[in-house]
Amino acid sequence: MAKKKTLFECQACGFQTPRWMGKCPSCGEWESLIELSAEQIKFLKESGSASSPAGTKAKAQPITEIDEENFIRFPSGSRELDLVLGGGIVPGSLTLIGGSPGIGKSTLLLKIAGNLASVDKSVLYVSGEESAGQIKLRANRLDANHERLFLLSEINLERVLNEIDRRDYDFVVIDSIQTLYSDETPSAPGSVTQVRTITFELMRLAKSRQIPIFIIGHITKEGSIAGPRVLEHMVDTVLYFEGDSNSELRLLRGFKNRFGSTNEVGIFEMRRDGLLDAKSFAGRFFDKEKLSAGSALTIIMEGSRPIVIEIQALVAEAYGHPKRSSTGYDNNRLQMLLALLEKKLDLPLGTYDVFINVSGGIRITEPAADLAVIAAILSSFRDRELSAETLFLGEVSLTGEIREVPSLAQRLREMETQGFKKAVLPSKPLEKSAIKCYVASEVGKIIEWIFI
Repeated sequence: MAKKKTLFECQACGFQTPRWMGKCPSCGEWESLIELSAEQIKFLKESGSASSPAGTKAKAQPITEIDEENFIRFPSGSRELDLVLGGGIVPGSLTLIGGSPGIGKSTLLLKIAGNLASVDKSVLYVSGEESAGQIKLRANRLDANHERLFLLSEINLERVLNEIDRRDYDFVVIDSIQTLYSDETPSAPGSVTQVRTITFELMRLAKSRQIPIFIIGHITKEGSIAGPRVLEHMVDTVLYFEGDSNSELRLLRGFKNRFGSTNEVGIFEMRRDGLLDAKSFAGRFFDKEKLSAGSALTIIMEGSRPIVIEIQALVAEAYGHPKRSSTGYDNNRLQMLLALLEKKLDLPLGTYDVFINVSGGIRITEPAADLAVIAAILSSFRDRELSAETLFLGEVSLTGEIREVPSLAQRLREMETQGFKKAVLPSKPLEKSAIKCYVASEVGKIIEWIFI
């Protein structure tokens, strides 16, 4: 009697193994391996052999003989989205947008769909979560009612592909990838096999027809996009929404972009008429009039844009084991700075709780804010206010040295625009500036300038 073949697949990352395991060795998830049926195993074998026929032979070409592909982008109608995408939408691109529920993914893409339809482009908005009537209500609020915008409430992939074949569309939105299913794949919607198959079909469609397709993806409680990691590898661009859903401001950050840089960040504002470009974000992340002990100002670079932000610190006596917590700032870097302050300045922070918060819900990804974090901690520890006209800029090393930051001239120009007059820096700037600069080359010298 032939032995039955078994195959287990991780529902978090798609890892496959012939035996069951409690913990996936690929992604580390517990209880995520599910046994596939004989029909599912057969489908995987057939799809794998169909994608690479034995009789097909590939021939390599010298790179000097290959023609370049010139991407002609077109605007989406949103300046901030175009900035994150690298200058506009690329025909034939497959873009994945993730974010927590209610942060504005569907609202933004419906607004973009309306923008494109208003300039005589045929747009298909596919929704597996809402009816056409519900989308119509939101479109009324977003002013996205245009004859060239078509709605399709469907979760079957084959019917969606038939609709795309029936009409010559210029732009397609899928809301969301986890709700679609294919009749040819014997598994439930949202499963690893379904998501992988559907993404491959959408990628093939986008490349063959040169149709840009935007996909909305749900995220897990850990903040990553639900489904296999191969989903993010297959698409051309991965964008994440950040920010508090209770706040007006939203940040759209690129984590992968085959057609541009991932350094740019789009800033949007949630209003009554939808998620719109933030026309003026200067002053949104700080308030000069309300600075108190424990608050310090710095300026960070989000892509090509300098943004002044406020860093808040709370240092209080610990009862038991001291706590160290940070919101919007790397907690490991905070631990390093606290150890440095204890060693270089002899501060007894080992008996104090230390909490750090970046105002406005923004997340700092560069070390240029280290000096401002130290200034905020010292201000809270001594219970003395810092000057509201002074900004702190510098990366702090393990030896206590304060190092220079990139794009200093651009940051100083933004300081002048915002009305600041003083800055504590690791060295004098090369270009002339109206900002009065104080040099602090090491942590020990910051005490001289911290309360200026």
